[in-house]
Parts: sequence; structure tokens; C-alpha cells
Amino acid sequence: MTTFVESSGLPADVYSPKCPTRQVLDHIAGKWTILVVDALLQQDTMRYTELSRRIGGVSQKMLTHTLRSLEGDGFLTRTMHPTIPPRVEYQLTPLGRSLAEPISALRQWTETHINEVERARALNQAE
Repeated sequence: MTTFVESSGLPADVYSPKCPTRQVLDHIAGKWTILVVDALLQQDTMRYTELSRRIGGVSQKMLTHTLRSLEGDGFLTRTMHPTIPPRVEYQLTPLGRSLAEPISALRQWTETHINEVERARALNQAE
């Protein structure tokens, strides 16, 4: 079954450079996006500092950019609580939770096959 892009009426095709599906795929496939979504899949609601601690190595700028992009694409919600200091929480939307299976599979595959990848890298560097 072919899906059509509502805004253009054209078939959804990630191989077409003008299709918006390519932008979404590029966004979803980003390192920080995968880690943010996976962290929120493991813990339903998280604050910014919790996400920052959970995702080691992400800069404040990249985490903020990733969260804003995910919110803009409808993958997560940002809830600001009117406290002093303000408390902001992030939670996946149903659309964001629909990424659970593919993202969890990628994480598990990476953890399972890391030794094979490292052996291949070592062999290629030795040549």
C-alpha cells in the first residue's frame, strides 16, 4: 500500500530528495534523537537534567536542539510547571512511542554486535 504525502499528494519516497520523508528519516536517524527517544521509552517522563545525565556526552546545545526538533515534529511534549524555579518535563507522544520497536531493536543490535564491529575496525586499521 502506497502512502501519499498530504501536503503534495505525491507518494512518500525516502529516495526522492524533495520528499519530506527524507527529512523525517534524517531526523529520526540522528544519534541524539535515538538516544533521547530511547531514554524516554525507558522512563516515561524526564526532566532536562535527567536526560542530560542519562545521555552522556551530549552538549547542552545539542540536547536543547534535539528536544526542540522532536517537539516540533510531534514526537514529544514539553510540559512547563509554574514553579520556582520552573520545572520542565518531556514525555513521548503516541507518535514518539511508535518508534519504540525500531529504536529498541537498533540499540539492542548495537550492543549485541559491538565486538564484531570493533574486530572488523581493528582488522581494517591494521591493513
